[in-house]
Amino acid sequence: MKTAKWVWVLLAAVTFMGGCKDFWQAPATTTTTTTTTLSSGYFYVLDQSTSQVISYHIVSGTLTEVGSYSVPASPLAIAVAPNQSFLYVSTLNGIYDYSISSGILTIANSSAAISADPASAMAVDWTDGWLIEASGVSGVLYAIPVNTSTGLLASSTSVAQQVSLTGKTINQIAISPNNEFVFVAAGANGTSAFTFTAANANPFGSAAYAVSPVVSSTLGAAVSVAVDGSNRLVYVGEVAAVTSGGGLRAFELGTSGGLTEISGSPFPSGGTGPYAILPKSTNDVVYVGNWQSNSSGNITSFSISESNSTFSLTKLSASAATGIRPAALVEDTNDEFVLAESAGGSPYLSAYVFDKTTSTQLDLTLTDSTFVGSTLASQP
Repeated sequence: MKTAKWVWVLLAAVTFMGGCKDFWQAPATTTTTTTTTLSSGYFYVLDQSTSQVISYHIVSGTLTEVGSYSVPASPLAIAVAPNQSFLYVSTLNGIYDYSISSGILTIANSSAAISADPASAMAVDWTDGWLIEASGVSGVLYAIPVNTSTGLLASSTSVAQQVSLTGKTINQIAISPNNEFVFVAAGANGTSAFTFTAANANPFGSAAYAVSPVVSSTLGAAVSVAVDGSNRLVYVGEVAAVTSGGGLRAFELGTSGGLTEISGSPFPSGGTGPYAILPKSTNDVVYVGNWQSNSSGNITSFSISESNSTFSLTKLSASAATGIRPAALVEDTNDEFVLAESAGGSPYLSAYVFDKTTSTQLDLTLTDSTFVGSTLASQP
């Protein structure tokens, strides 16, 4: 099973990227561009300026639009099912379902929302049968039962299950690849973990675990969360986690969902806020997208090693420049590219390939700077 490569949520504190028209614009803060003939799988962006969801892929190194589709209201978040059959777009009017065929989207349910909740964070579980979402309005995490083929409600009598959250700030949701735990990065309230059983009528278990932020105030927000593809480690990005600014925290994931912080954690992430985390599909590297005080951000990388069931992280020397306020990282389904979206632009979209000599290093290969606001998603 691949690691969760798409970014499931729209981070509540920022705005994101949208549709692209002109390609290969040089970013203001990146000095090296590597050309490539590689091709990617399909990925999707939301354009808040035009209220569209836009489908793309990279063909022989060129960013290519597959199609653009208007959404019924201002978009908030996006999530793709692991089976790549359907995609959800959350808007101010609720959540809409789109079917996927070779990157082409078709709105389902006669263009009606399947939920009225304006979710700011969403994820589809690994059975494709549950949409996990939260708006931050009610302080509740919902699990909506859906049809595994279409993404529509499982039946006309389907009822969303729910579990209470501590507080109403919802920055990100992650589901472990073994489908047994759901994690929520909840700002100053830290990170919560819930047991999850997809086969149950109510998938949320009674046990819940919480990790308080390093700095127990509004300055110490948990802004991102991810799980590696082997269910070994849970990563949390927190602002003010170290004296130099943002930090990456790493926890061993226990069989009952308990989290044990590894030695050396939190690790300085390389910026003021680690708003995006991407475990590489090979499970030997984790990438972190960092803000840098309204200037160009960066992607730092950490190698992961294990000895006698004890894990350690080592920050690698090479980093990659991004646009301003990087807020989403995904690895494409072909395992050829890492895509970064930066909320402040310059550029909004950056695509990287893995260096031929140092496989952990990211080499910039293309950029786009023609859109405003939204988020980025790819198949898990």
